[in-house]
Amino acid sequence: MTIDEKIFEAPEGEEWVDDVITNKRRTALKKFADSLGIKFNHIETLHVALTHKSYANEFEPRIKYNERLEFLGDSVLGLAAATYLFEHFTHLKEGELTKTRSGIVRQSTLTRIANEINLGNLLLLGPTESLYGRSRDSNLEDAMEAVIGAIYVDQGWEVARDYIFRQFGEEFEHVKVTGIPKDYKSKLQEVIQKRPPLKLSYADLGFKGPDHERIFESAALIDGKIFGRGTGRSKKAAEQEAARKALLKLGELN
Repeated sequence: MTIDEKIFEAPEGEEWVDDVITNKRRTALKKFADSLGIKFNHIETLHVALTHKSYANEFEPRIKYNERLEFLGDSVLGLAAATYLFEHFTHLKEGELTKTRSGIVRQSTLTRIANEINLGNLLLLGPTESLYGRSRDSNLEDAMEAVIGAIYVDQGWEVARDYIFRQFGEEFEHVKVTGIPKDYKSKLQEVIQKRPPLKLSYADLGFKGPDHERIFESAALIDGKIFGRGTGRSKKAAEQEAARKALLKLGELN
């Protein structure tokens, strides 16, 4: 069994159904792939990476959607970022490398890059989700990771690694100039401490999704008022994103 067969292996007792790709969709996918500098052997893999679960749920639950590729792409992205930092930042210790990698592959970076490459325009969503979800940060982040997973499945590690090095080059260069990224929660705390008597707190706004794919939502509150909302795969990640949004609102980030 090849890697692309494994990644789309259906649950026991079920069979996947291939989605029908129209000529218009196929042309759009190839144009998108060209803009990434990737020549896919199987454009169907990219199609799956850009298919949201809501599309499958509302049309045909057995068609392949992007969650499994997202899982794979997250790991490929983390390994590529770690490889770059290991090779180019030889003076950093293990803990510093970990913080730097986290600062590079965070949700805000993935969302920004997804917007820059107009990924949302090709994302297939169910009718309900498409009303609000095409520009939703969590959907763009997940799809961006799924695209990386698709490149890895179709083209292998070296092509996927080189694509990440190119696509995230601005982030790597930024780290060279500014050093280890400061986490947003710490930065927001410093800002609030300089503005007494303001008080900072965080609120858990719940989560959605199954146990293994939960997306948490948190809010950053200043004197009890919400200044930023954030989502993430953990409460800590959601709070970091909420803090970033609050810093933007306060004019403390470019």
